Amino acid sequence: MDTAAQHQDPAFPQFHPRPANGWINDPNGLSHVDGRYHVFFQYNPDSARHGAICWGHLSSPDLVHWDEEPVALRPQPGGPDALGCWSGVVTDDGGVPTAVYSGVDTVGGYSRVVLARADRTLRSWTQDGHVAAEVPPDPQVTAVRDPFLFSFQDRRFALQGAGLASGHAAVLLYSVEDLHHWTYEGIWFSSEDPLAARHLPAEIWECPQLVRVPDSSGAETWLLMASLWLAADQHDHPNGVGYLLGSLVPNGNGLPVFTPASGGKADLGREFYAPQLLALPDRALLWGWSGEAEASEERPGRSQAETDDAGWAGILTFPRQLSVHGEVLAVEPAPELRAYRGGRLHHGAAGTLSLPGGAEVRVAGGEGTLRLVLVSAGQRRTVFADTVAGGDELRIFVDASMVEVYRHGSVPTTLRAYPGAGEEWQLELPHGAAADVWELRQPERADHETVR
Repeated sequence: MDTAAQHQDPAFPQFHPRPANGWINDPNGLSHVDGRYHVFFQYNPDSARHGAICWGHLSSPDLVHWDEEPVALRPQPGGPDALGCWSGVVTDDGGVPTAVYSGVDTVGGYSRVVLARADRTLRSWTQDGHVAAEVPPDPQVTAVRDPFLFSFQDRRFALQGAGLASGHAAVLLYSVEDLHHWTYEGIWFSSEDPLAARHLPAEIWECPQLVRVPDSSGAETWLLMASLWLAADQHDHPNGVGYLLGSLVPNGNGLPVFTPASGGKADLGREFYAPQLLALPDRALLWGWSGEAEASEERPGRSQAETDDAGWAGILTFPRQLSVHGEVLAVEPAPELRAYRGGRLHHGAAGTLSLPGGAEVRVAGGEGTLRLVLVSAGQRRTVFADTVAGGDELRIFVDASMVEVYRHGSVPTTLRAYPGAGEEWQLELPHGAAADVWELRQPERADHETVR
């Protein structure tokens, strides 16, 4: 992709791929098909505002070189998705890639589960308006959205996020022996559970995810993740994303039962929401959505007018690799991202370091407060600050207005900041800390790769 090189906005990311214009939000349909990764996402190609949502599409052979593909799904006039093709997944249905997503056809209406089918390249899609699951006939369920499929003991099941009349958030369970006709099994898990109430406080659980993750103990550990929606939210979600780790066992009817053992936040930043997980045979990957930070008295950001003028909104995070150590979720940047390292600007450096607008920093050791700041003549803005202790290791990525901070053995912090004219990035290291800094650069493609 060369959209970044052509874009005039200094806040536009150079290494996080996205279309040059338009609104994006939730990653959808994460897939690895015939050796190629596919990331779909909520997309309005015609405006930097949320509306007329399609599915945009990026693909990559290696998580580093990305190509923008044709728009995959569009709202169909008169269809069950007439007002938007909302979040969902892509699954293999007898060898046919199939999108399973929320469709809405009336203002304020409930979403239904809609199917669309593709060829093996996932570039050519057929939308025939098939509805696989209607709104459950359950008076307790007041909201439903965002289907997610998983397999357990050779059976296929699905979850949907929900809100309940009691005020609790929940996930609903479906048996999916036939992808075209789902069987509603009831309210599966909710924030009535004490651990869920603590770690996943919400009125609706959006984008529920359930996958097995590698556990250093050898245990069979399942990760339940949900985005925490409140009625007061617009496109800012202060409760963020929570997770629970636990076990999955069958009940007498062979339906899965989830028992949580621990939990926490999936990301500590405010600009992170609606992640999706991709479970592969040897690892679990995650992408999340980072929205534009609107200016307020509490934090600098962009006004809606500035976003409209820029013509784009929203970034997807770098791919992240998940594991579990001691009942704690550990999230690291995917190893493939090392390919973005260009020239090394600092090695084992201390003190205060100047950073380019595209940089990776690895920090080890030290005791005290680390700060990432934007500095200009007489002005200093702190973007990120945290305390580090002797054994800590951090990796920090700066890409125009996108900042991702990874703490080894823990979860990241995703932030947005908009450098002004004359501002430069600086990293202030605590006493005893040492940093390596690389300037990010786009690696050349292998000879056999072609730009699509």
